[in-house]
Amino acid sequence: IDRAEVIVSARVVGGIQMIDGGEADDKIVAVLENDMMWSKAKDISDLPSILVERIHHYFSTYKQVPGASTKVSIEQTYGRAHALRVVEASLEDYEEGFGG
Repeated sequence: IDRAEVIVSARVVGGIQMIDGGEADDKIVAVLENDMMWSKAKDISDLPSILVERIHHYFSTYKQVPGASTKVSIEQTYGRAHALRVVEASLEDYEEGFGG
């Protein structure tokens, strides 16, 4: 998706606890609500482990620049319940920083 104004219905299934430059940079994993392939996925544990590994690989390498070091680490993968708490905390942080 290369346009910011596209909104899709998605269901949070989990997340990846990532540290980037010493700061939390969690990634929320979601599936499209009407996706034929993943419509039954309710938790990240419902996704194939190879897919989760590929997501890990992407986020641990996407900021790499030849000749530069990156300080990115993936600490853990977590399920839907924890991911929803992370989303709530993010919304609260946004509200505090930018108002409603």
